[in-house]
Amino acid sequence: MTDFDLTEFFLTGMLTYGPPALGLALLIGALGLPVPGTLFVLAAGAFVRQGVIDLTTASGFGLLGAILGDSASYTIGFFAKSWVQRRFGQSSAWQKAQDTFERRGGIAIYLTRFLITPLAVPTNLIAGSGGYPFWRFLTYDVAGEFTWILLYGGLGYAFGSQWEAINQFISDFSGLLVGVVALGAGIYFLVRRRRQNQLVR
Repeated sequence: MTDFDLTEFFLTGMLTYGPPALGLALLIGALGLPVPGTLFVLAAGAFVRQGVIDLTTASGFGLLGAILGDSASYTIGFFAKSWVQRRFGQSSAWQKAQDTFERRGGIAIYLTRFLITPLAVPTNLIAGSGGYPFWRFLTYDVAGEFTWILLYGGLGYAFGSQWEAINQFISDFSGLLVGVVALGAGIYFLVRRRRQNQLVR
């Protein structure tokens, strides 16, 4: 089944079965399957405006599905912890990354729920495998997913039939933002390494 078929399948499901189909779509998207979650949230907002689905029920199922999926991918990371530690645990880069995530992981979790969504699943796996406390993860996760549904569901509601065009713009922007974040991280670590080398000399 192609990505397009899967998208059509869930959009049809939302029209036929309502909010439970939205919750299921967001759950499997949070597990890493190629499901365009933001598109479904935008569509849900538009469907609410059209009176096809109920606002409260759609928000509840959407939030529940996203949180369950994020928790499941965190759990996958948690159970892979021993393998990750054996593979990367002795690396100073991995230890520094763990320390950084321990200090700033909450911001990363929150922002990857709605702003840098392509990095959401890797963030969940890193949080689980790195031993980031689950209840702290869950707190930031719930806040971020609530922001996501409120923001993009609201956009879908506001723009109604134009939700597909809005989705294209958001997808392009997210891809650009991921590139900027990767570039910024690369520059940061390069500068940091050079400073450390200068201190050693």
